[in-house]
Amino acid sequence: MAPAVSCLTRMRSAEALFLALLPLCVQAAPSEEELFFKNISEVNDGDLRFLATPPEKKAHHHSNHITLTPDSLVTGWVKLEQCHEHLDAVPSTEIVYNQDRIRALRVLRSENIERAWVDGHRVQMENIRHAALICIEAESLALLNEQPNVYQLLNGPYMRRFLDGYYPMRVTMKVSLGDSGLRFDSLTPVAQLGFVVRVSQDEVEYDTWFEGRLNTAIRLVPLN
Repeated sequence: MAPAVSCLTRMRSAEALFLALLPLCVQAAPSEEELFFKNISEVNDGDLRFLATPPEKKAHHHSNHITLTPDSLVTGWVKLEQCHEHLDAVPSTEIVYNQDRIRALRVLRSENIERAWVDGHRVQMENIRHAALICIEAESLALLNEQPNVYQLLNGPYMRRFLDGYYPMRVTMKVSLGDSGLRFDSLTPVAQLGFVVRVSQDEVEYDTWFEGRLNTAIRLVPLN
């Protein structure tokens, strides 16, 4: 399955804890304390497992807000607002987007990050401290029209990986349908414990805690 947006992040470190996220990926190294005390055998081996309750320690939260317009149905381009909270404290890291599927990229705000800037289709960060936050906005080529009167927003795989294991993370998504003329039809995976879905006339949202690899697909169809 071709992702709506592909990306890769590289960490300038011998050891790397990375988050493969579409429409975005982030890579960050765990703190020395986490590396020392964490028993690697305790982490998930890749199978998707939704978490009924969040972990006790704060973990990476990846939030997305996608806004559709009537033009999105023709071009596939949507407005993307994206934030990353509780990034790992590392000297430097970067967020790299698929250069063919991202445009008008800019940093909206950052906290506990000494320097953050856009370099082409990358967001560079230096001296990331604890409780770091970064938010960006862009236009993303994310809406697919693979068959008549059926549109899909595909995202994933989301994952927070270190060596051969996967750590807990939270992903939230809100899709504003606006005046696009589309309505919600279905979502994969379906709502379940640890994967909360909310649907209204003009918005679709999900909120999930999980370990492993997560792909999602939001299916949209015309109002009439």
